[in-house]
Amino acid sequence: MKNDLDALMQSRNLDAVLVTGPAFHNPAMVYFTGPAHLGHADLIKPRGAPPLLFYNSMERDEAARTGLRTKALDDYHFIDLLQQCGGDWLQATAERYSRMLQDAGVSGGRMAVYGLRDAGQAYAVMTELRQRLPGLEIVGELQGSMLMEAMLTKETEEVERIRRMGQVTVAVVAQTAEFLCSHTAKDGVLVKADGAPLTIGEVKNRINLWIAEHGAENPEATIFSIGHDAGVPHSTGKPQDLLRLGETIVYDIFPCEAGGGYFYDFTRTWCLGYAPDAVQALYEDVHSVFNQVMSELQVGELFRKYQLRTCELFEQRGHPTVQGDPQTLVGYVHSLGHGVGLNIHERPISGVAASDSDRLYPGAVFTIEPGLYYPQRGMGVRLEDTVWARPDGQMEVLASYPLDLVLPVRQG
Repeated sequence: MKNDLDALMQSRNLDAVLVTGPAFHNPAMVYFTGPAHLGHADLIKPRGAPPLLFYNSMERDEAARTGLRTKALDDYHFIDLLQQCGGDWLQATAERYSRMLQDAGVSGGRMAVYGLRDAGQAYAVMTELRQRLPGLEIVGELQGSMLMEAMLTKETEEVERIRRMGQVTVAVVAQTAEFLCSHTAKDGVLVKADGAPLTIGEVKNRINLWIAEHGAENPEATIFSIGHDAGVPHSTGKPQDLLRLGETIVYDIFPCEAGGGYFYDFTRTWCLGYAPDAVQALYEDVHSVFNQVMSELQVGELFRKYQLRTCELFEQRGHPTVQGDPQTLVGYVHSLGHGVGLNIHERPISGVAASDSDRLYPGAVFTIEPGLYYPQRGMGVRLEDTVWARPDGQMEVLASYPLDLVLPVRQG
């Protein structure tokens, strides 16, 4: 949580944090500012002191609404700095950063850098800044970053924002089901009123429209795949594919708040009209494992424990898993779940890279999404809900929706 930041910084020997970039679709910045329309900003948080947000004066009202300490970038008179540096933009930018750090109370030590900026520009500026401030060590984190560790557990306000996105998500899923069921089937394919077949692309266009109408965004796109593609976990579905009866549709939807805020993650598997025996059997295996694992979740446990349990349960049903063969492309081919927040994939993680700190701590929000995939048999099944490990020790699905496999359709 945010109130853990100083302790986490101390544990990693960090004296300051610098976050750069816009305050939308930039999780590190949004974590501090909340939803704000800031086209470019910098934020410096010294250990043991509140953050200082540097903003463009044209966005002063947006900056003020964050509730943070603020200072205008214009106060540094960049044109004057540029003249002093002989017209060298890199030196002038680094000089401005050195003055910003001084105003934030940072004179040296170890500083971690986060946010969104062109990689080449960031490298050039940080290299020049390091030369200007030899007492400053600039740190980049690749795996298990300090901010990701802080984001692992959510405050109540964050959970409620994720819950609201869950309500939007299941509302859009319900609209999708109603839309599909409003069509008739002819020769085993859903058709529109004019007799033309309905396509995956047309359904996804509707999904995007409904998400927008609910005031949310879909920056990561949607998985809506059928048949063979449903058997490849991250195949998004071919726009030209038809909606055929009896074939599995994996519908994985993960919208976020407008402006790049909190995400929700949700999957259902459907068959239109009916489910063949082989599909029904595959679905029952996934459904059974999903329910079993959900019933066993306990606050504080290692997340990877439930990945191993999922592999065990699927192997008992005769399916290959990544535990038995890490390279398998059929059966259970991925990890059980991941954290959800300002990033669609956060900690805790459950797969091979999980550490002892990837636990279902009170305040964690995470997915449970077992699946089975057999692309050569033309089918795949995944079920997913987003779960909150509540402070009272209970597990709560943040947005409920039926787990039915078959959607009824009319025959034309």
